[in-house]
Amino acid sequence: MGSLSETWFAEGYIDFEQKKYTLLAYLQEINRFFHQNMLYPQLADVIFHFNNLRAFKENKTLLQQQFPKQLTAVNLEKLQLLYEQISEDDELMEELENILRFALHSLDDTIRDGTQIYDFVEEQLSISPVGLLPLDTREGYLLLCDGRYRETLVYTYRLSIFERHDEKYRGIHTHFLDAYAKNVSNTSEQIKLMLIRQFRQLPNPAVYRIETDLVFPVNETLLPVAKRTLVKYLSQNVA
Repeated sequence: MGSLSETWFAEGYIDFEQKKYTLLAYLQEINRFFHQNMLYPQLADVIFHFNNLRAFKENKTLLQQQFPKQLTAVNLEKLQLLYEQISEDDELMEELENILRFALHSLDDTIRDGTQIYDFVEEQLSISPVGLLPLDTREGYLLLCDGRYRETLVYTYRLSIFERHDEKYRGIHTHFLDAYAKNVSNTSEQIKLMLIRQFRQLPNPAVYRIETDLVFPVNETLLPVAKRTLVKYLSQNVA
């Protein structure tokens, strides 16, 4: 996948037509993946650039008395912008404003397209627990099946909670374990029993099955959406 640098909009010669061409070439490739229902990491990358541009624009507005300046580096953790002074140039200021306005609008449109695909995939997923659940469901197994009905993909999962700006967020980490051929002996319940026998550190694991009748790229779309679906399900159904 083609990529944009963090400071693509302010690097080199600041020219609207040149930056427009650079952005449109990038978004054309992103949309090529979207047309194949491949969401990640493309959607996350577009969202990053949108948020990065918006943060720059808001910070620039706060520091407009010191502008124009040329962006030289970005500290993402602290959202601080480091500038190198150039010269007072109203034309340069206007050119950069035009670039930011066009880029934010174009990136937002692409995010909407990706979000529509995400929402459609999410609507096609059904989730259900397999057997009895333990009191602690922060760790367990995810069984993933799609419309090809050929196999059941098995992943371990572990929930994590982290805080940012006095708010709590849930994250999830998964690891692929195995793929079981779909047949009468490899039901979800039987797979759970095999996992218990093989991995004794979880004698009564939380196991969830997520399935869809449609076919989507697994690593680029189905698994990322399924992971977020599981996080949402656990947040809503487990105290």
